Amino acid sequence: MSENIYTYGIVEQEDLEVATEGVAGADRIYTVDYRTFSAVVSDIDTTEPERTDEDVEAHNTVLQRVLEYDGGRTVVPMSFGMAFKNKRTLKGVLRSARRALRSTFNDIKGTVELGVKILAPADDATPRENVYASVTDQLTGLSASETENDLFMDRLIVNKSYLVDRDQRDAFDAAIDGIESEYDDELIIKYTGPWPPYNFVDIHIGAEQQGGR
Repeated sequence: MSENIYTYGIVEQEDLEVATEGVAGADRIYTVDYRTFSAVVSDIDTTEPERTDEDVEAHNTVLQRVLEYDGGRTVVPMSFGMAFKNKRTLKGVLRSARRALRSTFNDIKGTVELGVKILAPADDATPRENVYASVTDQLTGLSASETENDLFMDRLIVNKSYLVDRDQRDAFDAAIDGIESEYDDELIIKYTGPWPPYNFVDIHIGAEQQGGR
């Protein structure tokens, strides 16, 4: 049996088994420990998995299950395709990245990512600056951090990701409800999440070591 290990994300040290199908049809999602961290992994027969829609969805589903596990877990998400030759190689990567991982956990512990998009109808004349200021004023104070995402179409007024403490979720949800009530007849509001904090993690580990030596 292959020793190759596919990695979804990193949590603080804990023995987890997540009940969902993984990348390449893996039927067991488990953890590999290194000191205070655990990598959420499954077995795979290659270190270069093909990027298919099915497997990208499986990758994201595993991370979502970890995020929601038993009341919620903080997870540093890995990008799709992080596979290693064996557990020893993976542990070496965790060893090299431990300082960056600890710093990242300190930044995101107890948080989730939430997405907010606000779009104007094609013929809308609502003053966009006023909408942007009103919405961001309400949500910024309820979040630990935020990112300004691309306005990839002319109709987009707001496209932001927010890092929100779990104990602020109710207040953030209530603020979104208020925004929807205020603008429901005028604008299209898309509120998504919770997600792992993809937009708030800037850590690149192990790409050059995936195949091992």
